[in-house]
Amino acid sequence: MRPIARHARQKVIPACLPLVAVVAIARFLPWTLGDRLHCSTGSAPHLCVGFSGLCHRGLSHVARRARRTSWQGSGSMARFATAAAVAEQMPAMSEEEKFFFDLEGFLVVRGALTPEEVAAANAAIDAHAGEIKERQDPELRNTAKDSPLAGDGVGGRRDLGGMLGWQKPHCDPFRALLAHPKLLPYLVELCGPGFRMDHLPFVISQRRGSEGFSLHGGPLTTAGRFNPALQYRCVNGQIYNSLLAMSVQLSDHNAGDGGFCVLPGTHKMNFPVPDALVHGRNFQEHLLQPVTKAGDVVFFSEATVHGAFPWNADHERRIALYRFAPAIVAYGRSYSPSWPLEMLEGLTANQRAVLEPPYAERLDRPVVRLGEAEPEVNGRSLEKKRFDQEVFGTAYF
Repeated sequence: MRPIARHARQKVIPACLPLVAVVAIARFLPWTLGDRLHCSTGSAPHLCVGFSGLCHRGLSHVARRARRTSWQGSGSMARFATAAAVAEQMPAMSEEEKFFFDLEGFLVVRGALTPEEVAAANAAIDAHAGEIKERQDPELRNTAKDSPLAGDGVGGRRDLGGMLGWQKPHCDPFRALLAHPKLLPYLVELCGPGFRMDHLPFVISQRRGSEGFSLHGGPLTTAGRFNPALQYRCVNGQIYNSLLAMSVQLSDHNAGDGGFCVLPGTHKMNFPVPDALVHGRNFQEHLLQPVTKAGDVVFFSEATVHGAFPWNADHERRIALYRFAPAIVAYGRSYSPSWPLEMLEGLTANQRAVLEPPYAERLDRPVVRLGEAEPEVNGRSLEKKRFDQEVFGTAYF
């Protein structure tokens, strides 16, 4: 099993450089030239600068705050300190993490959830265990009959949905994942500002012998043609995924247990996956089953070919699977005409922002920002909305 490096390279600003000067510089940086202010998760707080290339978050976020705030008068120093403190606490995806995601098409974030968060999610699943649906019908099976991924041929994958609409407190652990402070840096980096939930999330459960899943996904169709729905790009250091999966591990996945497997690097492939590999009949040495613990989170591009091995362990496999997309992209259609109403009640402002339908950021889209309790709206001018109302009969074209 190859280790997944997660050590962030950082350069600490010398103590002789005044903090105020750093934020003042950000005030005048163009939005596209700012870099991140970030600190290592779990480390003592320092003002750190990651040299990750061009982006419009991090320092530029502080610059935007500065532009929206009057920096004049007796309270200016306090406002400088407040903005700097917010920036100082913002985590970020490390250069190593970006390298390995770009190289392999997936990334494991270790210990993203606390044991208490994992326990709360599992308790909620236990309370709704009677609603789990097992894929028994042959039309619902995820593997070819008698293939190495088919398990014992009897047990099917077990699915459970509706978590965001459960009664409190059972919905809370799953709603929290929409804008979780440990996960936000990855969602913003991998999907962009204004990212949105694309599919309804659900829990996957497997018991010993239950089938896995034939390989699927990837930037090409089975015929080898371009697949516009599932694409990955990285341009000038900016990552783009048309669809991103976030798999929250609610049980341990030890070596040989089975479960999620991935064909690293296939988010950049130029030829279709051989049929023998799709069904696990040959070339299994190229498949990787990440070893994970409960509380880890696996991010993977849906452009990366992936699947699942049969479950071989005595304990039940559990994950919560979410899919996210950039602000203007949609694969699923559950949002139309509206998400289920029961899952919208009682959401925080940031959680609700993640459930917005697809449209551009400049059209009054609420955008979740790192370190902010409320989403930011880059508003379309009232004059333009009035004009669009006159022309189109609606405030937005």
